[in-house]
Amino acid sequence: MKFSEVDESSWGELQPYFDTCLIPYTGLTGNESPVEATAALERLRDFMDLVEIPFKGRMITYPAFQYGLQREMSLLNEVCRNVKQAGFKHVVIMSADCSLPASDLPEADLILARPAIEAESGKELAGIVQGEIHKLWNSGTEMQL
Repeated sequence: MKFSEVDESSWGELQPYFDTCLIPYTGLTGNESPVEATAALERLRDFMDLVEIPFKGRMITYPAFQYGLQREMSLLNEVCRNVKQAGFKHVVIMSADCSLPASDLPEADLILARPAIEAESGKELAGIVQGEIHKLWNSGTEMQL
């Protein structure tokens, strides 16, 4: 479920069911042409579909970090901390194009970076991603893939 689909009157009763916040990370640099930026956003959308669709009743997708240059992760880490303080138990960051170091994002409970997943496994992407979400929910520990 997208953050914009939640209205103020229903959030109080829905909140107990949504314990996981998904933060998309595009990693644009500003050097992309409009066509390249569109392609990056489409890749991220398709990657996020692997969790947004099957876990719609438990996960809320927050606005994406579009620009980041993959250098300074402190703002993204702070947002992870803040959404936990706002009531989310878990924070998942997803990126279709960027590998994000867990050491720079200690407040994230799970980082799903498509390049890292594809480099490590020849298995079906959807199964791996959904399996990692289930592991997070079942163990409550921090993970990165």
